[in-house]
Amino acid sequence: MTRLPLFCQAPVLRISKPLQLLSMAAESRLNSPNTQPENAPQSLENYPVPLSPPPPLLSKNVELNRALTASSKSSLFSLSRKDVLFEDEWLIAVNKPNGIYCETILSSVQILLNTDQVKLQELHLSNRLDRDTSGVILITKSHKVAAKLVKAFTNHMVKKTYLASCVGSFPKWKNMIIKSGHGRSKHGAWRVYAYSDVGRVLPGGSFVRDMETSFDVLSVNGKSYSQESDKNHEEEKIVAEEKSEVVGSCSSDERDEVVVRAHPRSGRTHQIRLHCQYLGIPIIGDVKYEGVYEWKDRTYEGHELHAETLSFEHPITGQSVFIQAPLPLWASQALALAQAQLSLLDV
Repeated sequence: MTRLPLFCQAPVLRISKPLQLLSMAAESRLNSPNTQPENAPQSLENYPVPLSPPPPLLSKNVELNRALTASSKSSLFSLSRKDVLFEDEWLIAVNKPNGIYCETILSSVQILLNTDQVKLQELHLSNRLDRDTSGVILITKSHKVAAKLVKAFTNHMVKKTYLASCVGSFPKWKNMIIKSGHGRSKHGAWRVYAYSDVGRVLPGGSFVRDMETSFDVLSVNGKSYSQESDKNHEEEKIVAEEKSEVVGSCSSDERDEVVVRAHPRSGRTHQIRLHCQYLGIPIIGDVKYEGVYEWKDRTYEGHELHAETLSFEHPITGQSVFIQAPLPLWASQALALAQAQLSLLDV
């Protein structure tokens, strides 16, 4: 998801205190009656109601343990040249493994690069992935290039695809576009809101923002997902206005394993994870958004989401750039099984 560039090697002791003071000042201004938006509701009853449920109680302890494990793992992590997916004078893209923080990737790139060829303080993360999401991470080597890519991400000029392994309701669609609102609830968790709530004020003074994702179902229960009317099949469209399906109401026997390819058309935090939850197919291991923690005698220590590709116009040369990350084991097995099934149907 798109965020402002992260500047490297900032002395921690020099910036930690000013940032803390700024945060406290900003919070004070935000909570001041004089700085609330004119249309801010006067009670919680007047705020938009989230359509997706809050994080399950299980997620708190699971997420804490995962964070501790990731911190330990990240302290020992280093990149090698085989992890580099693309590199030129201005950019470098690497394959991020799951369970590693983006900041660790940035530090590892500093060590990997020849310090005579690039100013380390000018390295920036162009995109960020959640701790447990694997795949393409793009890093710029100068402030100038970073600014250009920030603009490209902001204007949705960068195309991204993700693969997700899910467990939930059998999808009644093969291709789907979903539009909804996105924002933080009163407890600070990211939630799905009605599309009609976009622009409304949330607790804390932020606003509901729009988010849009298109999905393609690749396989269901290991079988390639196809429909008899594929040639005439139209992409289904959903504009979220009602509460999402309650995934926990289905027994294990009623749930299906679904592999999807996601194309985020906006860049909101946890966008794909939230939309999968809303559609009733939460991502495996994504306990924060109702994904199964244990499934078929296996406990998942992270969610199965992979940033597969990144494509954009090069900010300096103007040439088309297409970057693809190797598939993790779960994705390669799922796609291979679906492809084998499809080959049998063609015989």
